[in-house]
Amino acid sequence: MGLKFGTDGVRGLALEELKPDWVAKLASATAKVTGVKTFAIGTDGRETGPIFAKALASGFVEEGSSYEYLGIVPTPTIAHVSSSQKIGGAVVSASHNQSEYNGIKFFLPGGKKLPDKVQEEIEFILQNEIFSPEIIKNLEQSETRENLINSWTASLTSSITSANLDGLLVVVDCANGAASSFAPQLFTDLGANVISIHDKPNGKNINLKSGSTDVSILAKTVKESGADLGIAFDGDADRSLAVDNDGSLIDGDCLMAIFANDMNERGVLRDETTVVSVMTNLGFHLAMTDLKIKTHVTPVGDRHILKALEENDWSLGGEQSGHIIFPDLASTGDGILTALQLLDIVKRSKTSVRSLSQSAMKKSPQTLRAVKLPKAGIEIIERLKPVIDEIEMSLGETGRVLVRPSGTEPILRIMVEAPTQEKVESLAQQLVEITEKILSESS
Repeated sequence: MGLKFGTDGVRGLALEELKPDWVAKLASATAKVTGVKTFAIGTDGRETGPIFAKALASGFVEEGSSYEYLGIVPTPTIAHVSSSQKIGGAVVSASHNQSEYNGIKFFLPGGKKLPDKVQEEIEFILQNEIFSPEIIKNLEQSETRENLINSWTASLTSSITSANLDGLLVVVDCANGAASSFAPQLFTDLGANVISIHDKPNGKNINLKSGSTDVSILAKTVKESGADLGIAFDGDADRSLAVDNDGSLIDGDCLMAIFANDMNERGVLRDETTVVSVMTNLGFHLAMTDLKIKTHVTPVGDRHILKALEENDWSLGGEQSGHIIFPDLASTGDGILTALQLLDIVKRSKTSVRSLSQSAMKKSPQTLRAVKLPKAGIEIIERLKPVIDEIEMSLGETGRVLVRPSGTEPILRIMVEAPTQEKVESLAQQLVEITEKILSESS
């Protein structure tokens, strides 16, 4: 089995790359390395979810641990239960990927993701020990499921300072995933008028032309309905993006700028510092400089952002993808929590989300390209370095280049920022062509 931990757990084609017997072994190894005696298990609604949930439960039992099965719930629900109940957590989800994929994410008691060292120990056991847990046939939902979920929703409700969300018309795109049974109802209970779309999971339609990976239908619905804004979740609802009343996308960078400004004004942005990844738009950094807010930059992946937040006791971190983390409110990224914080600011400020986003930051022209790799991309990056250095020298402080191998796929990701979109596209194409030439010469 060649699967290893990536930037967010383990992921692969369900039943082809990711198989139940291997997931059962993964669960046994995780219980053995962490010593955790109870795990909360949840799925995001994919048709293969119950198969892998049974495999997880089997592996935990094999190692002498027990489990609480919560069925279809957002990933942050499991994180909250891990944090509040001081138990482990396991989520069957492939996040923003479509239904043919699935994956596994773990949380330690306290709601934190597994550190690199723990993941390495688990991988070592998988490669060197032989064990074969028997897959259980039936998996019953926990008797405490409702209470555990209510604890999470109560924490969401208490996170906003507005008395209610009356007067806001919000379109909610649930990506036919885990948010479907929770987000529209919660926003309605808080007083918002809600139009809910892509909220009928059938096991196969998760993230299909919907949610944070495709906001076209959401944008159209917002404009046609005259809504104040739209919210788009990914399949397991640990991230969210927004759409303004004109149908324009508000990505994670812009959300971060809105939150940083608001938290700074309220005096709750500790050390006047935000944590972002290397992919964060240059416009965000310039906006923070203007506000005299510091930015700490990490590698891609919310695990790295969480680590920086925890080690320095900072209060806001996030990525362009919509993974936003409020450590004072939750132990990990929560898309519904993020959406509520945005709605709360709109309500408190009596300002449209369009005005908030336009005043928060001016996005630098940026493009992302991908080149397929026959093998790991370290060598290619070394060979590209002189070209990258030359481009960055010509751009100075007006742009930048980031080239890195993907943490989940055999591709090289190329990001270019420059003063104009024309310049961005020209430089990106130049890098793609040089990369492809180097690869063809090496094959």
